[in-house]
Amino acid sequence: MSPSPRIKGWCPGAWRPMATGDGLLVRVRPPLGELSREQVLALCDAAETFGSGLIELTSRANLQLRGVTDESWPPLMAFLVEHQLVSDEPDAESQPQLMLAPAWQKGDDTPTIARLLQARGSELAAMPGKVGIAIDAGKAPVLGDSAADFRIERSMAGGLLVRADGYAQGTAVNDTEAAVEQLIRLTHWFVDSGGRDAGRMRRHTAPLPDWAPTDTAPASPGEKLALGKHREGMVVGLPFGRVAVETLREAVSQTSARVVQVTPWRRLLLQDCDTLPAVGGLICHNSDPRLAMDACPGAPYCEQASVATRPLAEKLNGWVEGTVHISGCAKGCARQRPAALCLTGRDGRFDVIINGRADSTPVKSGLTENEALDVIQKLSESR
Repeated sequence: MSPSPRIKGWCPGAWRPMATGDGLLVRVRPPLGELSREQVLALCDAAETFGSGLIELTSRANLQLRGVTDESWPPLMAFLVEHQLVSDEPDAESQPQLMLAPAWQKGDDTPTIARLLQARGSELAAMPGKVGIAIDAGKAPVLGDSAADFRIERSMAGGLLVRADGYAQGTAVNDTEAAVEQLIRLTHWFVDSGGRDAGRMRRHTAPLPDWAPTDTAPASPGEKLALGKHREGMVVGLPFGRVAVETLREAVSQTSARVVQVTPWRRLLLQDCDTLPAVGGLICHNSDPRLAMDACPGAPYCEQASVATRPLAEKLNGWVEGTVHISGCAKGCARQRPAALCLTGRDGRFDVIINGRADSTPVKSGLTENEALDVIQKLSESR
């Protein structure tokens, strides 16, 4: 029986990289969820010079470099600081991750709240490393399916509300400053009521305090960014959230994009351009089946994965209707929600799970890749 995957309880950063199967993983948090054209090109140079030449876009809208070594990490950090891709203060990474709703515009409440929260970041409680905050204050919330422990959203009535993960409704607030004040207060309640032991808000069983009533419904959810033309520019997808530096460099160089916004949906918004880059290695059509597929890095990139995931994901491209999740281990990092089909790696083989998560009970276990493909084909034919 294989050992259970290790839950490390913290997220990698730039100043605190994480050892993985292919070296150190260095994560970059784009300020306000965007990078300038020059910063994107600098990040490509950094990944190529100091890492393996791969850049990943995470489900929390962070960018990460793979294959960094103990020797290449110090000059990498100097390079990232020089290009203002990370703060020169390591303590800056101790603040909770902020995830902004993509496609915000100048003057929107979303960036205003983010700046207010950044300015008061030292007032937030010291919370577990995986705790995150979503700022989703556009006309319609779009980050409901993205992991966050606390959210500032637009309410059904058009105002702002603050909502804790696990609750369908939140607390109405009068303005952006009141929203930040309420959120800071909630973080201290979380810690004081035992949230550190729970690790995440969704696992925290303490009842919310009286001053945080759950009586205000968020606005109806909006749609994720579709690929192609957008009012702000062009949207492109990254297959399974990964891109080679030469692909990203060429894509940005081909367009007039001045700013690139990141999203938690494996998509980039190239602002201020009106043509899609003619570059292979990107997803440009909303009908691409890979948009409904989630695959973690897998072996050999992750030390906890016992199977390669991305090659199998490419083989399944277009095979299965509905959502597909391929996980290198039972942690299911790439997707926490159930999928129509899930393949979980265990001891170098695959478990097949229907309508479940990576840690759900399989219908078939211990299969080779070819055996798993045969089972999937038979299941598809029987429907």
